[in-house]
Amino acid sequence: MRITLRKLIFWPHLISGIIAGIVIAIMSITGVAIAFEHQILDWADRESRQVRVPAPDAARLSIDELLTRVRAARPEAQPSGVTVYSEPDAAVLVSTGRSSGVYVNPYTGEVRDQGAQGWRRFFHVMEEWHRWLGAQGDNRAMGRAVTGVCNAAFLFLAITGLYLWWPRKWTMKTVRPTLWFRGGLRGKARDFNWHNVIGFWSLPVLIVLTATGMVISYKWASDLVFTLTGNTPPATQGPPTATPVKVPTPPEGARPLGLDALFTEARKQAPAWDNISLRMGGGPRGNAPQGQGPQGQGPRPGKGPGGGEARGDGGPRALAFSIRETGAWPLFASTQVSLDPFTGQVLRRETFADNNLGRRLRTWMRFLHTGEALGWMGQLVAALASLGSVLLVWTGFALSWRRFFPRRQARASPSEEASATSEQSEPTA
Repeated sequence: MRITLRKLIFWPHLISGIIAGIVIAIMSITGVAIAFEHQILDWADRESRQVRVPAPDAARLSIDELLTRVRAARPEAQPSGVTVYSEPDAAVLVSTGRSSGVYVNPYTGEVRDQGAQGWRRFFHVMEEWHRWLGAQGDNRAMGRAVTGVCNAAFLFLAITGLYLWWPRKWTMKTVRPTLWFRGGLRGKARDFNWHNVIGFWSLPVLIVLTATGMVISYKWASDLVFTLTGNTPPATQGPPTATPVKVPTPPEGARPLGLDALFTEARKQAPAWDNISLRMGGGPRGNAPQGQGPQGQGPRPGKGPGGGEARGDGGPRALAFSIRETGAWPLFASTQVSLDPFTGQVLRRETFADNNLGRRLRTWMRFLHTGEALGWMGQLVAALASLGSVLLVWTGFALSWRRFFPRRQARASPSEEASATSEQSEPTA
């Protein structure tokens, strides 16, 4: 029996799909479930987030006063971040941890809970399964390892699938059966047709999703992005964060400025600002990562900013503001501004374009993985490709079952015989 390169690639493709298929299906289903999480939560919060403006020139309460109202209404929760929106009828978002927050009426100080807690719990569960297969506590490391390996297997399946699909001869007769679904097929011929068609149309997106998933899962892959671009990789895994800015030693007895004055200085750095977020200490997870929405909408409810106290080891530190501008590109771009809390002086201003190439590419990969880099259209394409991967797993299992456990069947009709003959000439048969 002659061993060909196609057979050497086919069998690892088949075995990898069988071993990793169930986990790939779980990650794909949960990926579809959370594809439009941000839009759904924004819709759910529409009533809590919108307030009535008493008058065109109505005075707003200071941000310090709003934080005082939140502490009084929610004594068990400590504010970890504040987001102010440019719309006069938008409430102020006060984050109280990585996955919680409240809206505050800037005119009356009324504290409102976020809406749709059921949706939030649903998305939380889906994200746990997508990242860790639902594992909790110390078991999350194992769950993350499994999803990382299976994502790598999925990337291998996508690349080898392209080779197996590639026609030996490029003619309309050989290519047409893999470009669209064919009617009248059953059993193996139908599964084969579906597997090829869905794989063909989903392949480019799936390669992007799985390759960016590798960068998210493995530090060596993330470091490789920086190394290939000639930049030094960050010490920690994940999207690189800015180094805290130290504040010049203030005069004896100097007191920090009020937050309103600091927000005013931050607004001057981006006249077309859409929203401004301040990371501050006090949350249950002092260094929780900032969760920014991709379309200039600021931190998402439930994923608010955290971390970075104004005073820490080595003396006082600057307050870090993240500013999103209307019409910014990329959609997830923001301007990071560090201010001296005692004087309001700008100590550092950094736009997305100021980052080195490695950091820019790493950030792009983070949002390409969810499709958010291209807005709702990108999210839709990512969701459809993820849904297609569920069908790829199903048809792949069906074809494998028929290969290893064949059964006698009644003689096929002439059309099915023709389909089977055609199937045998296909590159992935």
